[in-house]
Amino acid sequence: MSVLPLVFTSGWASGINAYAVVLLLGVFGATGLTDDVPEAMQRPEVLVIAGVLFLIEAVADKIPYLDSAWDSVHTVVRPVAGAWVGALLAGQSGSMNDVVAGLVGGSTALASHTVKAGTRMAINTSPEPFSNVIVSLAEDLGVGGLVTFAMFHPQAAAIIAAVLLAAGLTVLIFLISRIRRYLRRRAQRREERRLVSRVDRPPD
Repeated sequence: MSVLPLVFTSGWASGINAYAVVLLLGVFGATGLTDDVPEAMQRPEVLVIAGVLFLIEAVADKIPYLDSAWDSVHTVVRPVAGAWVGALLAGQSGSMNDVVAGLVGGSTALASHTVKAGTRMAINTSPEPFSNVIVSLAEDLGVGGLVTFAMFHPQAAAIIAAVLLAAGLTVLIFLISRIRRYLRRRAQRREERRLVSRVDRPPD
């Protein structure tokens, strides 16, 4: 059976929370729940690092504005993680070329990361902080649930991931104007702080 559905689903999930994907797949492989996870993801040091980074992201992802800064840093990390996971899964199964799997996993991760980062920018335009927590929890549960489901029903999980990705991109298109206003206001605030600091600076 082709590993493509699992690569696609893990790519989508990596774009949202790459550390959770690596941790979950590693645990599934280490506990013997599946033979589809390569040894490299089951190594104790990989699981520990993924677990620590997952906990850090679980906190940072729920704090307004910090979540967008975190997303900016992970614009490279998440697609690379999706490509790495996809290539490893393909190498383990032998049913798909590693390079092709890496491209599928990386590009899917980049697309879902774009949806996540853009949606968070739009949410940060709201003055209350609770929406960040709710959305972050929904993302964590969605990633965990879909990756787990993909272990047993990869085709169905891939269809769900594709629907979620398409829906997210559609929503993002409608949020673009709101995101632009948010970016303009943030740039304006930075400029105001810069001017204030220049005025308050004592003369030489």
